[in-house]
Amino acid sequence: MIQTFTHTTQKTFDETVTELKEALMQAKFGTLCQINMHEKFRDKGIEFDGKIAILEICNPFEAFAAISIHPQAIYFLPCKFIVREVNGVGVIEMAKPSALMKLLDNPKLEELAEKVETALISAAVTV
Repeated sequence: MIQTFTHTTQKTFDETVTELKEALMQAKFGTLCQINMHEKFRDKGIEFDGKIAILEICNPFEAFAAISIHPQAIYFLPCKFIVREVNGVGVIEMAKPSALMKLLDNPKLEELAEKVETALISAAVTV
């Protein structure tokens, strides 16, 4: 089972997404894209109650360091946050980068992933 991080806010879905992106920017991680899955579902005629977004996050310097250590690290990039609306508030979720990078069995890569993970979680819990 994959290790994950979860943080429940007291903010709306939209506030959570906006504030998470701002907090990540302060931590030197940019949002490459935001995919609003609830809109994609509805566009295809799939009934979906609630909101869910995928944020693809990257710090190019850390990404470059990861693939320099092990080229297959690219399989796990960019990092992703999931923001869900649960009972009217935003819930932030993420597969832990350290757990993903452990699959490549490289201690240097795991150390880097733990550093990135700490920065991402520190930013997320401010929301």
